[in-house]
Amino acid sequence: MGSISKVVYKGALRNEARHIKSGEVILNDAPIDNNGRGEAFSPTDMVATALATCALTVMGIRAQDEGFDLEDATAEVVKNMASDPRRIESIELRIRLKANCSEKMQKILEGIARNCPVAKSLDPQLKQELQFEWQS
Repeated sequence: MGSISKVVYKGALRNEARHIKSGEVILNDAPIDNNGRGEAFSPTDMVATALATCALTVMGIRAQDEGFDLEDATAEVVKNMASDPRRIESIELRIRLKANCSEKMQKILEGIARNCPVAKSLDPQLKQELQFEWQS
């Protein structure tokens, strides 16, 4: 597999990440509490957000395989930082979905989300809290 992205340091604690295949760009700033402007996702914001997008994606794959869609599902992301060393201490996701499947399938999808590739790639000491709200 080749390169997935190219990151260019733009100065003033800002990076520009360009996705090789699509050309899409993500800006990245240091957070205000770490000498940055905080005008874009910080590196740790991107990690927390990656957990949410991965969880929704793998749930969506399974839902699609089962013949329904998770369109308009949302994930609210909260990231809590620790210091000494500075790191992500916990990530909280509040995932809201339409209850357009059985309760059994809801539990299956929740398990899939909790075991997504990003979740399994993060340090086990990083606390991951996923809450699911199934709305009719």
